[in-house]
Amino acid sequence: MKKGSVLLAMVASLGLVSTSIAAEPIQVIKPVQNVNLAEVELGKKLFFDPRLSISGFISCNSCHNLSMGGTDNLKTSIGHKWNQGPINAPTVLNSSLNLAQFWDGRAKDLKEQAGGPIANPGEMASNHTLAVDVLQSIPSYVREFQLVFGSDKVTIDRVTQAIAEFEKTLVTPNSRFDLWLLGKKDALTQEELAGYKLFKSSGCVGCHNGSAVGGNSFQKMGVIEPYKTSNKAEGLSAVTGKDADRFRFKVPTLRNVELTYPYFHDGEAETLTEAVDVMGRLQLGKKFSKKENAQIVAFLKTLTGEQPTFLMPILPPSTDETPRSRPFD
Repeated sequence: MKKGSVLLAMVASLGLVSTSIAAEPIQVIKPVQNVNLAEVELGKKLFFDPRLSISGFISCNSCHNLSMGGTDNLKTSIGHKWNQGPINAPTVLNSSLNLAQFWDGRAKDLKEQAGGPIANPGEMASNHTLAVDVLQSIPSYVREFQLVFGSDKVTIDRVTQAIAEFEKTLVTPNSRFDLWLLGKKDALTQEELAGYKLFKSSGCVGCHNGSAVGGNSFQKMGVIEPYKTSNKAEGLSAVTGKDADRFRFKVPTLRNVELTYPYFHDGEAETLTEAVDVMGRLQLGKKFSKKENAQIVAFLKTLTGEQPTFLMPILPPSTDETPRSRPFD
């Protein structure tokens, strides 16, 4: 067991967690619990399998790369036929803590979200019927669906269920900030503590709170000043149809934020320094000094937790020699 995990278990066993955490607007991320391990293993294969795309080149991991903070570190993602997507790919890490999925919240949960990119013509560009047919043609997948679900029938419901179950395991506990919350007072430097104090006193915690430090509300982008962007994303109004919801986006999680650049729904902020400056001015009406900005950035970097670690899955080989599609055809 890792040092951070041991500390978490020790502090919890001593009953020291509740008092320290309750006093803070940010809560500790807990290690994953209550998952179906068989579904997780199947979902892991599906998450990395590019055969869910029409080209056979794009997988879930293409845009939500687990070695890159669960994102692709691009301004907006690249999909089928090198299509430049309309929006920045949010991290899949800790996504199970979100109140909804996608920037505009159009998917209520991870299972619903998992089916979206497969059939999106600008992303994986397949469709649910074809994706299911491809998987059904692979004997190893058929056997695994039989073992996991008690039936060898591959359905999109089972595919998205397995992917969602795998994504539930992608939490990142034991960040240095979590260890500080749990009582390890030397886990943070004075600069980082000063940054956290500023983060709270300036009002950042009004939107970035809870265990994910965000992800639990929709907020307007540009409260004090309008946000100027060429991006055409409308936010929550695209789902609700209400004009009042225009430019209201799901507040992104700040967990692992040093890894998930560039920032905002349009990927316009290339660095944390830039993102903090823009958020301060547009959302809070506050111009942070260079020192204050550096302190907040230092605090944000303490939110990087233990990254998911696992062996890369060996994908089932296809015995179908007839190509179902040509790359980027």
